[in-house]
Amino acid sequence: MGINRSTRVVVAMMEHETNTFSPVPTPLERFGRGGFGVPEGQAVYERFKGTGTGIGGLLDVADVAGWDIVTPIAGNAAPSGKVQTEAYNYMSDQICAAVEAGCDAVMLDLHGAMVAETTTDGEGTLLARIRSIAPDIPIAISLDLHANMTDAIVDNCSVLVGYKTYPHLDMYEAGEHSGRLLVRMMAGEVDPVMVWGSRPILAQTLRMGHEDEPMGPLLEMARLQESRGMLASSVFGGFPLADIWHAGLSVVTVADRDQAEAEEARDVLLDAAWAERAEFVFESEPLSETIAKAKVMEDGPIILLDHADNAASGGTQDTVAVLAEVIEQGLEDVAVFAICDPAAVQQMTDAGVGTDITLDLGGKTDMPAIGRVGEPLTVTGRVRTLSDGQFVVTVPMGRGTQMDMGPTAVLEVGSVRIVVISRNVEPWDPGCFRSVGIEPTDMRYLILKSRIHYRAGFHDISTRDIPCNGVGVTSSDNSLFTFENVRRPIYPLDENVTATPEYGHSS
Repeated sequence: MGINRSTRVVVAMMEHETNTFSPVPTPLERFGRGGFGVPEGQAVYERFKGTGTGIGGLLDVADVAGWDIVTPIAGNAAPSGKVQTEAYNYMSDQICAAVEAGCDAVMLDLHGAMVAETTTDGEGTLLARIRSIAPDIPIAISLDLHANMTDAIVDNCSVLVGYKTYPHLDMYEAGEHSGRLLVRMMAGEVDPVMVWGSRPILAQTLRMGHEDEPMGPLLEMARLQESRGMLASSVFGGFPLADIWHAGLSVVTVADRDQAEAEEARDVLLDAAWAERAEFVFESEPLSETIAKAKVMEDGPIILLDHADNAASGGTQDTVAVLAEVIEQGLEDVAVFAICDPAAVQQMTDAGVGTDITLDLGGKTDMPAIGRVGEPLTVTGRVRTLSDGQFVVTVPMGRGTQMDMGPTAVLEVGSVRIVVISRNVEPWDPGCFRSVGIEPTDMRYLILKSRIHYRAGFHDISTRDIPCNGVGVTSSDNSLFTFENVRRPIYPLDENVTATPEYGHSS
């Protein structure tokens, strides 16, 4: 880092998946990790170098190229409501100030579904601002598979690569891929031409796993296109809980000098997605029936997915419908991750380990977007563990980064062990249990507030995975939500939707 190098590159991260129906606020401090605030300057390099993240891949590419690296900021917040103006402006200002100070290239680890109080296209607005400062500067970005694509994103960067896995096991690879394309571009080896397009499909997140249909085959088609010469092919399922015009499925392809080639590859992927649009809809059954079926199943761990309250899609992570039904029906040997309830953690901390306590658990947050008020569950149990809630991620998704659950406690209610946390965290690494003394493989049931990311660390642990139709602002029931801004007509919200395309290109 101290070597005098000829090429200066700005490398930064600004990631947030915004659920516009979520009541969870998104201030600047939410973008920090590990209890150390939002990293800036040299701390960014030290925190993310060598990690399984998009910015980790970008940093490695810049280092291998021998470039002088400037790291203004690296913000990454768990999904929640609209990003507050102060937070968005602060992170954007830091990145733009670094560009304005002078550089030869920009590499950004972004999400693609950020909605701020001041803009519905957080990434596109940032990229356009960078372009206004340095109109000709090469810009490489990596994006989440759930990005909602816009002209402003594609038109204001040079190369773009999206994840091809969900759970996102290839965040590093996507960053590395994007960074390497930029290096080749700057060396004159390639001249990238990008095009993008969409179809009116508001795909549901539970139908986007890379091991499942219909998303898996689409991602394999994109990989095949790259193996045959496309610089990059990316399929974005989109994030359906961002009520903005561009929400939905899209494709971005990057060819070397040949726009017609990029357009053909794009259309092949979009046509294939449209043909399978019905498979992007998730159907659920009543919660009581699901839990009753799980009760008679043998061999564990059996994962019960409380997907309607998933923190990594903007859930409050404090609804208790699934937990209450499990207790009501008498399931045994259960571990739960997690109920986010700082007040309950404080009560247990005050009581101390080994103390029996009765408290109102969860249900502290109202959800006006779906017409629900918080409904706590009164439970009596014993405080088993108190923790600072920090551990290091070991699975490929985010490997080497620090997880911060905030002050954490484990409450044992009969044979149900409930992890109660103070900061929204989705369970994708078994460390969320092991760090507080619970071995997940010893349990018959694991209640996880997750959709697909849990597979990153629990795929090889579980005997079966059962979606549970609980309560929350990440529900797959479209009828719960009032969509006011998404383009219409769109499938499956409307009937008789035609494959009306939207195209854009950047050359």
